[in-house]
Amino acid sequence: MNLEKLLADRLAPAFSAVAGAPVDPVLRRSQHADYQCDAALSLARRLGRPPRDIAAEVLGQVELADLCSAVAVSGPGFINLTVVDSALGTLLSTAAADTRLGVAPNAATETVVVDYSSPNVAKEMHVGHLRGTVIGDAAVRLLEWRGHHVIKANHLGDWGTPFGMLIEHLLDLGESEAADELSVGDLDSFYKAARAKFDADGAFRSGPGGGWSPCSAGTS
Repeated sequence: MNLEKLLADRLAPAFSAVAGAPVDPVLRRSQHADYQCDAALSLARRLGRPPRDIAAEVLGQVELADLCSAVAVSGPGFINLTVVDSALGTLLSTAAADTRLGVAPNAATETVVVDYSSPNVAKEMHVGHLRGTVIGDAAVRLLEWRGHHVIKANHLGDWGTPFGMLIEHLLDLGESEAADELSVGDLDSFYKAARAKFDADGAFRSGPGGGWSPCSAGTS
């Protein structure tokens, strides 16, 4: 149970009594208090009454002293709610005593596939791969915590062709020149040069062993 739901559960019957029908209290966070209730404004036209009068009547029918340290009608008819410290402390203590911190598993679970960064393993990695992996793992942990079956995918693709390109490019340059080029740490440029040769030169693409292909040098 969270504070927003507790407040909504208290306000909803009072609004329904004033409106004569079920009403969503429409709670949201506010810059002027902890929460703000907007339902009186949407009811004003339906009931043909000033929203401030509706808000005041609602507050006359609801008990919020154990949850709020301050309750006030503001502006055209907003209800501002400031949560009392003891209510927050009670909720935190209850959550801390629960092994699941008050979060129940989903009643209906699903199988979810989460795709990680899937880098090209023949190229230099960068922060985008790390970001995708961290975000992906956060999603996995959250989904598993809710009870879903999660399949974690990190597709590395065909590494045979890219590595074949790099090897052939290294052979073309010669070991010494390739070592000098790679020592500066610009692996991306080395890969791009190999890729350009692969796309433009059939002899390079064939390679010493008859060609680099997913079938002959890829993953199994």
